[in-house]
Amino acid sequence: MNNAFGQPQNIVVLGGTSDIGLAIVRELLSASTKTVVLACRNLDAGESAAAGIRQLAPTVTVEVVSFDGADTESHTTLLADLAAQHGDLDVVVLAFGQLGDNELVSSDAVAAAQLAQVNFSGAVGVSIATTRQLKLQGHGALVILSSVAGERVRQGNLVYGAAKAGLDGFAQALGDSLVGTGVQVLIVRPGFVHSAMTAGMQPAPFATTPDKVAELTVKGLRSGKRIVWAPGILRFVFMTLRHMPSAVWRRLPLG
Repeated sequence: MNNAFGQPQNIVVLGGTSDIGLAIVRELLSASTKTVVLACRNLDAGESAAAGIRQLAPTVTVEVVSFDGADTESHTTLLADLAAQHGDLDVVVLAFGQLGDNELVSSDAVAAAQLAQVNFSGAVGVSIATTRQLKLQGHGALVILSSVAGERVRQGNLVYGAAKAGLDGFAQALGDSLVGTGVQVLIVRPGFVHSAMTAGMQPAPFATTPDKVAELTVKGLRSGKRIVWAPGILRFVFMTLRHMPSAVWRRLPLG
């Protein structure tokens, strides 16, 4: 359970090799932290990430477990098992996802459906499994990494953006449904983030870093916010972009 300063004891990252997810863990680490669980598909990469956390916090138990966002049938059991092993889960960060090849998913129905399965269906399934566990505890927070890409889906990442749009809407309704239960849902909407996922891509305006996103996320958690924009200026940028006429939107050099 979080202490009086909002510092969690047990943290789980679903997508445990995510640069943003790991930055959030680093921002959350404190003397109160007992356990960090990195749930990921690539266990070798997970162990490498775990080694970094162990160097920062030698007294914290860091566990790497197998997790596949698309394997929705395993999600409820995974969350229940983690709680049974480590105790109440204080913060769970949903940080997995795939950017995909837009050219491929624009023409390949199977590839498009598989990308949507991971980024939307898998994320919805594990969010339900997580909040079910948090409700049983009577407390806890689920951090859902959304994206400004879902605010208005552009042709340059149509499946990824559409999945994020759906996830963001779901997360808002999920948070509403949990009011009064002691469970918090925090939606994080980053813009372009310099990370392994975006390596080699041309940065968009107001590009940021995983550490900056993590700082804003943890501030949002501790202040009980519902939505965090990273950076905050994007909230105002998308107030305009969201209502821009389609004929103008299509011609913007956004991909």
